[in-house]
Amino acid sequence: MLTGDEFGRLFQEFQRTAFRLETLSVYDVEEERDEFAAFLAGEPMPPEWSDNPWIRSMTDLGKSVSRVHVLRSPLTDYLRYELSAYPGNITAGEEIGIIDLAQRTVDGLPEHDFWLFDDARVYRMHYTPAGCFVGAELLPAHRLPEYRRYRDIARAHAVAFADYRDLST
Repeated sequence: MLTGDEFGRLFQEFQRTAFRLETLSVYDVEEERDEFAAFLAGEPMPPEWSDNPWIRSMTDLGKSVSRVHVLRSPLTDYLRYELSAYPGNITAGEEIGIIDLAQRTVDGLPEHDFWLFDDARVYRMHYTPAGCFVGAELLPAHRLPEYRRYRDIARAHAVAFADYRDLST
């Protein structure tokens, strides 16, 4: 399992594409705790929310970063927080789609997160029941077609984030 800096290096090493499928309703990220508390208190978010520098560090190099978030409304406080950050990610060049299982049924997707890099390496993400990141497991190459299919299903059923936001307001 990759954790910490080892996992972070994957985002420097990929050449063309990074795709993420997200499935949890809560992620417990230590680095986000203060910001999450500020969000819940109605305080303004930091300037990087308007143009995410981490996403920009990849897209400025011509790399593609995308995700589909599978969720179910009504949204948890954490999902409201995370989705509030998405416009800055989009400004920085990330493509984000949403599948709201309260609005539609989508068959054929896993119930776990993963990252697919360059269509050549897939990492299954592992979390505790509370949403704390445990590690990223490199899956064997023979599983790549399965995860490419998951990505394609997710993209085919996702609504663009801007459209989802318009529908849910």
